[in-house]
Amino acid sequence: MIYLDHAAATPVSKKALLTMSPYFDDQFFNPSSPYLPANHVRDNYEYAKDQIAHAIGAKGNDLIITSGATEATNLAFTAVNTIDAEHPEILILETEHASVKSVANSKPAKLTEIKVDKTGLIDLVDFHRKLNKNVIFVSIALVNNELGTIQPLAEIAELIKKERESRLETGNKTPIYFHSDASQALNCLEVGVARLGVDLLTISSAKIGGPKGVGALYKNHDVKLEPLIYGGGQEMSLRSGTENVPGVIGFAAAAAEAKEHVGGNRKKYEKLAEILRAELKKSPIEPLFLHNKKHSLSSFVPVSFPGIDAERLIYKLEEKEVYVSTGAACAANKGTRSHVLEAIGLSDEEIAGSLRISLGPLNTEDNVKEAGKLIVAAIKEELAR
Repeated sequence: MIYLDHAAATPVSKKALLTMSPYFDDQFFNPSSPYLPANHVRDNYEYAKDQIAHAIGAKGNDLIITSGATEATNLAFTAVNTIDAEHPEILILETEHASVKSVANSKPAKLTEIKVDKTGLIDLVDFHRKLNKNVIFVSIALVNNELGTIQPLAEIAELIKKERESRLETGNKTPIYFHSDASQALNCLEVGVARLGVDLLTISSAKIGGPKGVGALYKNHDVKLEPLIYGGGQEMSLRSGTENVPGVIGFAAAAAEAKEHVGGNRKKYEKLAEILRAELKKSPIEPLFLHNKKHSLSSFVPVSFPGIDAERLIYKLEEKEVYVSTGAACAANKGTRSHVLEAIGLSDEEIAGSLRISLGPLNTEDNVKEAGKLIVAAIKEELAR
């Protein structure tokens, strides 16, 4: 098997799996129970939250544990409900993940989308123009889930800061909260919430070698949220329910590994991506590489072969046990066109021929080179057909 869809899911690392194991049997206790063994589990759970928070330059009590990135993002957007504004407005990038677009559309506020360039990088002039006195919430992913484009969050945060200061000068106390989905970032980027200037940050276990079904939301102390789940008052009363102790323990182990190896991962994937691109350039159809050379995650190799049906290509590659995607897993499952590729101005033919290739721990120089050869061979077969 050659797996090239790490943006959709990663295998649980051996260290994370080993660390989780005792909490399924020997240490199965409910951390809210009053007796000593349960107290030990509570201590370990809180320590694990500290480890996860450390990976993004925060503290454990700044995090709300969720069932994944989608829930974390939905929880972040409840901040909109807490702001009293006459004409509330939300700003998001036109390339945001479906979870962001869907929850933003559900809110009683005007939704405005910010333009991007042909590589998916934010148009800061357009953002500055749209950042008006009515904006109360901004959501911009740190790394795009289809292109790997890295957004300049610190620059965006500086523009938001200036807007806040301008409001205060006129006596306008309406807040603006800045949220970012960093689900794809931790394996290859050093992430610090203070440096990025965000008020809310979504992170995911499933994208960094941790178990699925676990995520977290970082929350600045000044931000007010509303609970999505009511009950026993866990997670600051914002996410009630018995804690997923094994999941959080595994998440913590994966987050610590990601932070430790971030530099090595970045260099490894840069080299693998170069090898893969060199092989893909041997295609009879000239590949259109969609990444931003200066502002992309090294593990992403989005590419289009105009004139080829990427869906057919995926089935051909699956027969060879090479697994790639045409875009976000959730969109591919619905058979819908990628709004991300439309937003960067690709033609119908270019969108139809697009593959999202994302590298990870299962990749080596040899299997990436072999994958490139098999992709080119499949393209030749399609042309012959």
